[in-house]
Amino acid sequence: MEKVEIYNVEKEDVGKRLDVFLQEKFPSFSRSYFKSLIDSGDVLVDEKEVKSGEKLKIGKSVKVRFKEPEKISTEAEDVDFEIVYEDDDIVVINKPQGLVVHPCSSTRHGTLVNGLLYRVKNLSGINGKLRPGIVHRLDKETSGLLVVAKNDKTHISLAEQIKNKTCKRNYLAILEGNLKDDEGEIETKIGRDKKDRKKMAVIENGRVAITNYKVLERFKNACLVEFFLKTGRTHQIRVHAKFLNHPIIGDKVYGKEVKGLNGQLLHAYKLTFMHPSTHKEVSFEVKPPKYFEEYLEKLRRER
Repeated sequence: MEKVEIYNVEKEDVGKRLDVFLQEKFPSFSRSYFKSLIDSGDVLVDEKEVKSGEKLKIGKSVKVRFKEPEKISTEAEDVDFEIVYEDDDIVVINKPQGLVVHPCSSTRHGTLVNGLLYRVKNLSGINGKLRPGIVHRLDKETSGLLVVAKNDKTHISLAEQIKNKTCKRNYLAILEGNLKDDEGEIETKIGRDKKDRKKMAVIENGRVAITNYKVLERFKNACLVEFFLKTGRTHQIRVHAKFLNHPIIGDKVYGKEVKGLNGQLLHAYKLTFMHPSTHKEVSFEVKPPKYFEEYLEKLRRER
């Protein structure tokens, strides 16, 4: 059963981290449990989504939607995915469409993490037992590049690069219709959809999300677009494509289902960052999967 509780920040709580504040009130629950609630938008401060490290101020209102903590175990399993590069510090993965990154209530087995535990000897432990090595994620139906950390020092370095926007992530997508401009920048605030908590939306009290785009090719009723992430919000590119009224083709959540496609035509094709040990910039690229290329060729023939 879910229940909602509201607390006011008192004088003795000023300056505390949000996750610490909640864990102190409910010591039977772990800080990682409250972090998961905060990350999923189930904890609001003055009706706004914030991070678990948010420092509390007097008079602020903290609303918590409690859920039963999930009991999920992670086991090593033989899962199909491509390792693009591996050394003592990092593993670069080409994630196929349909593969979930880490175990959750809806997917307890057969995830990328299960496969990593089977194929990779060491993984960082900062993200806990359910997300070893995972620094950033891709949606289930999004394909492409992910970098995984094999030790905590590497994990911290990569996380800082993502936070400081020095880790560059480039995507290819095929959108419905044609964008008006050849290139541009989208800046909005993204948060949980108030009508459907499983979806994200452009909302007034969300977190700032910035995406740059460039049209690479135009077709009769579609366009091939390169996206450059400047922030990393959940479903950011998919939500911004919908915001432009040109959702990604095949996106069942923010657009419409397309016969013959299992999900959105979105592919993380390029990943650039500073190697945590050599301190030299490294860059990786992978071609879009076969179904993406075939859809592209179909559009070219129709044109």
